[in-house]
Amino acid sequence: MRSSEGLSLVETDENGVATAFRADVLQGLSEPQKAIPARWFYDDIGSELFEDITRLPEYYPTRAETEILSRHGEEFRQLIGEGRAVVEFGSGSSVKTPLLLDAIAPAAYVPLDIAGDFLRASAETLATKFPDLPVHPVEADFMREVALPAAAAHLPKLGFFPGSTIGNMVARTATDLLRTMRATLGEGSLLLIGMDLIKGPAVLEAAYDDAAGVTARFNLNLAERINRELDGTIPVDALRHVARWNDDFARIEMHLEASRDIAFDVAGRRFAMGEGETIHTENSHKFSRRSATLLLLAGGWTPRARWLDSEGRFSMILADATIPRSAP
Repeated sequence: MRSSEGLSLVETDENGVATAFRADVLQGLSEPQKAIPARWFYDDIGSELFEDITRLPEYYPTRAETEILSRHGEEFRQLIGEGRAVVEFGSGSSVKTPLLLDAIAPAAYVPLDIAGDFLRASAETLATKFPDLPVHPVEADFMREVALPAAAAHLPKLGFFPGSTIGNMVARTATDLLRTMRATLGEGSLLLIGMDLIKGPAVLEAAYDDAAGVTARFNLNLAERINRELDGTIPVDALRHVARWNDDFARIEMHLEASRDIAFDVAGRRFAMGEGETIHTENSHKFSRRSATLLLLAGGWTPRARWLDSEGRFSMILADATIPRSAP
């Protein structure tokens, strides 16, 4: 079944700009440590740049996760079973998602993403590869509970959240997202999630500051997006990409650092940055087995099985929606 145009649940203004994007940017630029949520990287240009990142030699997570999905398809089929609606939080990768769909023979595929054009293109590609699979793209902010299309709502669900995107959030936000996913998917659902593992800082910093500069362009595109969509005047040439390991918080941090004193407007408001001041644009937390388990449990999910790639760099975890209890 070919994909339809899908649903759009993103609230926009009269110019088609996501109202939440404007609110997050204005709030984040007003704070002592300027910061913008990483989800706003993913306009259509940012989404395409991230696809380029996944093919870089330094960026191991995609290769590691693809290896896991390729090697363990039969185990996924046995543990997950056939006939579920696969709800992917983020537009499906042209490599990883088909491996899962091939392994478990789902009854429907529902990709959720805030980047509408990229979402629909990705859904169309999957619909072409799987002509008998109903594909129902939903343009939505999956950080909030999403009402799934009626055609998939009655089916048992498997949430699919690859790429260790959960690591982009601080623990509080990640826990809230996992609880939101549980509410979206419902009782009796499963979640297959990718979580990157702690390793040497040199490997991690190279993965987020590649020699070709693709990750730098991805980071700087956030400033360019602000200029495009929010009448911004940020001097992008005065910003540089910075990626560094923060051992205290077990995370890579990405920043846009001012190379000189600058002042600019965004949506009619004036902002300034001194030389060396940064906009914190992304965290990428890395996990141990115990910290991954604790985070999932806090979010309402109970790990059932986990897999590592052959070099032990990356994990995928299958979890059950935790049955509510009144006491420990």
